[in-house]
Amino acid sequence: MKIREGFILKEIAGSYVVVPVGEDLVDFSLMITINETGAFLWNCLSEHKTEQQLVDCLKSEYEGASDEEFAADVAQFVSLLKENNILE
Repeated sequence: MKIREGFILKEIAGSYVVVPVGEDLVDFSLMITINETGAFLWNCLSEHKTEQQLVDCLKSEYEGASDEEFAADVAQFVSLLKENNILE
């Protein structure tokens, strides 16, 4: 999976916001706010990645969580992106 064209990540006042660009720019319902971990995963999705590869990215960047916790975080993030039709 990969981020679909037409969406960018912006940092605004310390928050990360996914913003539609192009034709979808006027549809503000497509804007979502994500945390720092979500922004990290977003950047990982600039190239095609599987959920397991995203878990591995988190494990290499962050400490203090189990594989199951990392997998749950990735699943929740991927679900959010899928619900908003942001993934290819």
